Amino acid sequence: MLTTALLFLIILGILVFVHEAGHFIVARKMGMKVEEFGFGFPPRIWGKTGKDGVIYSINWIPLGGFCKIKGEDGENRTEPDSFGSKKPWRRSLVLVAGVAMNFLLCAVLLSFGFLVGLPQAVDQQSLDLGIVKDYKVQVVSVLDDKPAKAAGVEVGDVLLSFDGQPIKGVKNLVQYTSDKIGHTVKFQFEHDKKAVEKDIQIAAISDGKGGIGVGLVETGIVSYPIHLAILNGFKLTGILTGEFVVAFYNIIKNLLIGKPLGVEVAGPVGIAVLTGQVAKLGLIYILQFTALLSLNLAIINLLPFPALDGGRLLFVLIEKVRRKPVSQKIEGLIHGIGFSLLLILIIIITFQDILRYSGALSNFWQNLI
Repeated sequence: MLTTALLFLIILGILVFVHEAGHFIVARKMGMKVEEFGFGFPPRIWGKTGKDGVIYSINWIPLGGFCKIKGEDGENRTEPDSFGSKKPWRRSLVLVAGVAMNFLLCAVLLSFGFLVGLPQAVDQQSLDLGIVKDYKVQVVSVLDDKPAKAAGVEVGDVLLSFDGQPIKGVKNLVQYTSDKIGHTVKFQFEHDKKAVEKDIQIAAISDGKGGIGVGLVETGIVSYPIHLAILNGFKLTGILTGEFVVAFYNIIKNLLIGKPLGVEVAGPVGIAVLTGQVAKLGLIYILQFTALLSLNLAIINLLPFPALDGGRLLFVLIEKVRRKPVSQKIEGLIHGIGFSLLLILIIIITFQDILRYSGALSNFWQNLI
């Protein structure tokens, strides 16, 4: 569990560093002074002023980080190196830079994953263009009141053979079982890393096809040449972005109308526990997990909520429309309230995580003591 905690902090550190580095680099390119580049939220543990005049700090609350830019809250508008003195398009670039870096990190990690090999469903394209290792046919669903359910087949089982024939694909199996309706076929599955044999009678499932009532998917570790790996990495990032946006929209909608969220929302504790579970699967799964967290961070920060990058961007857009900035006092107050609400939300979700993962946390403290 100590390894899990360390791994979680490393992943969080990478995500925060990449995000804030985006703000840092673009702000300086736009002629703005960066006052502090910090990991975690204050109070400060340690800080050092670099030759560039920036304070580099580590802070007590390890739930994020920040890049403090001169005049970002609307002050010092008359000074040429302040955030507030720059044109709206320059400020907008700075605000979206962190999000852009998280999108880029996701695409880069997925591209690297496709290069070395990512676990995925195997289709004809991956067979034609990629290299497939650890090919297997896995059970992804088991229908009620069907032979497989009665025989004890479970989701996650791997089909190894049928009547002594090695499995060569789902299509090959369907052809075989369709001619065996009413007959018993000897299946061999891998369950909990052990080979088990089950004699299952073939039933008519649909359209005259025979089967045992399971959903199967062909999976493997698929790798591609570098140009296809990069293409697939960016393509998958785009697809996942669309899916995450829809998911966040549904979450927010359900919150507003008082419906159940429909998904489990995890905070820092939950993500730490999930990190430990993913770590057991191997390095490539950690890479995928980090990519997804980076994409989540990007989308969350784009939400037009006070204190988030999206909220600050909204004020820049309002200024552009009104042709004059919102009062510094009002904007500061709104961002302060937004930040407080975010902290309260984090505390609530963390409390729920502690209740949900109490068993895992109990084991952690026992092992620590």
